[in-house]
Amino acid sequence: MNKFQIRKAEQADKGRIWEIIQQAIALRKEQGSRQWQDGYPNEDVVQSDIDKGYGHVVEVDDKIIGYVAIIFDIEPAYNDIDGKWLSDGEYVGIHRLASAQDPHVKGVGTAIMQGVEEIAVNNGIYSIKVDTNFDNGGMLHVFDKLGYQYCGEVHFRGAARRAFEKLLK
Repeated sequence: MNKFQIRKAEQADKGRIWEIIQQAIALRKEQGSRQWQDGYPNEDVVQSDIDKGYGHVVEVDDKIIGYVAIIFDIEPAYNDIDGKWLSDGEYVGIHRLASAQDPHVKGVGTAIMQGVEEIAVNNGIYSIKVDTNFDNGGMLHVFDKLGYQYCGEVHFRGAARRAFEKLLK
């Protein structure tokens, strides 16, 4: 991952993670999106991610500049897709990906997804499933650039989300 380092989040990282999530919430609002404008994600979600070992941070020069939840468990919403996944086996699910705006570092989303792919393969899992809002241009660009395939729509908290999968072998 060249200059980017990804590692499991620790309790001491929670404050910085929450700052980054709040920056992402504000950015989505500024962009006119309703994504993340309903009280989710919140500090309790971040704490749960850390407690369950899902939370991961991305650092450059020992400064946390990104966050992602990497989930090796089943995502119930993915069981009911309007469309079809590429595979039916084990997968890594990705949620709550956010990059800092203070400073904004180009390429964080791509670096996070590449790091997730490496973590998945190192754990013997060769499928990544992820979703995003239909108007999240940044994430849609990352998925396209890295070869994720559009599979259909899933629903979270009453909203349709675009679902993607990438097979790693």
